[in-house]
Amino acid sequence: MNNLLTATVVLVAVEHLWFLVLEMFLWTHPIGLKTFRNTEEKARQSATLAANQGVYNGFLAAGLLWGLFYPDPLVALQIKVFFLGCVFVAGVFGAMTVSRRIFFIQALPALVGLGLAWLA
Repeated sequence: MNNLLTATVVLVAVEHLWFLVLEMFLWTHPIGLKTFRNTEEKARQSATLAANQGVYNGFLAAGLLWGLFYPDPLVALQIKVFFLGCVFVAGVFGAMTVSRRIFFIQALPALVGLGLAWLA
């Protein structure tokens, strides 16, 4: 069970590192425009906000990685649960306010991780 939890936490952390790159560096590039279904004009106008959002995604990834490498297993589990919970809440909020697909991309993997943590 711990291996599945670790794999899920790594997946969610890598997703959020990718979100950081997309939002901070690729927002106005073709891959960013396609990913977020933006026009060039809308992307240019919102680039600063997207970069700010990317920083927060980086913090989520950093917290998950911290949980993976923390030496005390019980504290490490608590760190993972906290950051998976943050990702889940952010994903649900994004799904409610921006696009339902955010639930499946962001919230659902975090929910799976939370379920695995509960079973651990």
